[in-house]
Amino acid sequence: MKRSLIIGVTGQTGAGKSTVCDAMRKNGAAVINADKVAREVMTAGSPCVSALAKAFGEDILDSQGAIIRPVLAERAFADRHSTDMLSSITHPFIISKTQEYIHEFLNKHYDVIVFDAPQLFESGGDSLCDKVIAVTAPEDVRKCRIMRRDNIDEKSAMQRICAQHDSRYYTDRADLVIDGTLPSDKVADEVIKYTERLLSRNNEENNV
Repeated sequence: MKRSLIIGVTGQTGAGKSTVCDAMRKNGAAVINADKVAREVMTAGSPCVSALAKAFGEDILDSQGAIIRPVLAERAFADRHSTDMLSSITHPFIISKTQEYIHEFLNKHYDVIVFDAPQLFESGGDSLCDKVIAVTAPEDVRKCRIMRRDNIDEKSAMQRICAQHDSRYYTDRADLVIDGTLPSDKVADEVIKYTERLLSRNNEENNV
């Protein structure tokens, strides 16, 4: 019986994960974005938000009980201890919701399910995956991308970069490493060929 292939995509912020995931989505994969899942579990009044307010201060919330994201980001990325505390609170909620999405997509019989997660390994989300792709890019490239993407200054961008592991943390644990500075069509070609090889091998094993 054919089974779905679950692939984790991870790497440092600004490395180019979205390019990889877009290519896989266009090739028919279902994509679960950890950042979007995080926003879902961090809605006003949720258990996750309550835990964050307790840890980082009630003033991270606005008058409606929603998180003021720039305030939370400033505190959560101030140092490694604060970043780890943010992760320890949010990861269980994110993984639980991700498992719900995986179950949904399995029932819809997608050949490939992608879990796009910057903190795939830190959260234990790699245990949900059959294979992991790490995306890499030089620091200066990532800095410029983050500043443009999030409309923040250089200091804030570097704060986020410094709060993450170095590239070897991701590449040493991955099954495939993608250069995030390659043109999007080259990235797509490499990722799709890799996925098709995995699917072919997966189907052969299940037909034995």
